[in-house]
Amino acid sequence: MRTIGLTGGIACGKSTVAALLRERGVPVLDADQVARAVVAPGSPGLAAVLARFGPAIQAADGSLDRKALGTLVFQDEGARRDLEGITHPLIFAAMQAWLAEQADQGAPVAVVEAALMVETGSHRRYDALLVVAASPPVQEARLMAREGMDAATARRWIASQAPLADKVALADAVIWNDGDTAALRAATEAAWQALSRSG
Repeated sequence: MRTIGLTGGIACGKSTVAALLRERGVPVLDADQVARAVVAPGSPGLAAVLARFGPAIQAADGSLDRKALGTLVFQDEGARRDLEGITHPLIFAAMQAWLAEQADQGAPVAVVEAALMVETGSHRRYDALLVVAASPPVQEARLMAREGMDAATARRWIASQAPLADKVALADAVIWNDGDTAALRAATEAAWQALSRSG
């Protein structure tokens, strides 16, 4: 089975591309969902996070208070590394189990979608890398509309990720998403065909 990593810049349309691939019958795993699942109430992951960071990051319903934890690790590099040390192995193990399941079911290809794939270096685990990109003005406009933020904040969010050009340079195929949904659908189809031929 061939494995493909799917990533892109913030507000470039990565999740929409994932949905389009699912429409084609391609199995796609959302790493964000896996990251939430490994710290779900009652999980060993949540217990380990609470042991490290204390009860202040647990919500009243027993779930992880992501906002409180995010504030904490955003201000403390050591805390962020500790959190990643707990969650990343769990996330990776869950992804590997899912990929093994797809292979067992005879899937010819499977896709893992993750925002920070290049930043973490996990793109190297896949046979090919598919990157969704958009021009900076389009990214800014989409972020401002989606999050209700001003241009300066949108630019800060964009700058918090690895430069899009770096992701594009590593890609086996790139989907440019500066247009409408029809254009994105066509670009996704073209990139998927290109990846299929290269495999």
